[in-house]
Amino acid sequence: MASPALNIHPLLAERNAYNPAHTGVQAPFGEGLQLLIAACLRQERSAQRKLYDQYADLVYGIIRRYEWDEVIAQDIHIEAFCRVFDRLAQYRFEGAFEGWLRRIAIHSIADYFRKHGPQNEPLHEAAQDLPQHYDLNGIHNLSYKELLKMIQELPDRQRTVFNLAVFDQYPHKEIGAMLGIPENNSRWYLNDARKRLKEKLAAINS
Repeated sequence: MASPALNIHPLLAERNAYNPAHTGVQAPFGEGLQLLIAACLRQERSAQRKLYDQYADLVYGIIRRYEWDEVIAQDIHIEAFCRVFDRLAQYRFEGAFEGWLRRIAIHSIADYFRKHGPQNEPLHEAAQDLPQHYDLNGIHNLSYKELLKMIQELPDRQRTVFNLAVFDQYPHKEIGAMLGIPENNSRWYLNDARKRLKEKLAAINS
């Protein structure tokens, strides 16, 4: 749903022209952040642009970890920032603002995959959690970019559950609710993702 406070599309186009090497976020702190958010809530365009410019790469980076297709990732990015500006008044300065943004981004991603996933989710066999330190020999020899590429090559469900469980530390019960799948299916998808990654690593190291 488009936010009445800000049209995200032109800002997204400008973000794509940024230096792709820029990955850091230098966030405003303390009163500076409070003043910036207050100005955004007054619908001040310059403040909205400043907040967007400050955090666009952070949110987009989270989304790209889940979605390799750039067009889909940009659509989710737009939706995430529409939610940010729609819900900005709900941020109570309790905990890091980046964490609040991250949760909105992740829920935007989960909503997209829930809407566009299989309509009839198969019920997978009972699955037990693999050990937290499941043997993935060679993974520490990969760069983050190489690991990300391997994760992006996983099937959609496996990739989404792997990201939610491993990178973002969501429990299976919550993952199931977010994606509209049985809790046990979340375990099955995570185990299958780990097994697929192990096979890819074995092929690289052979």
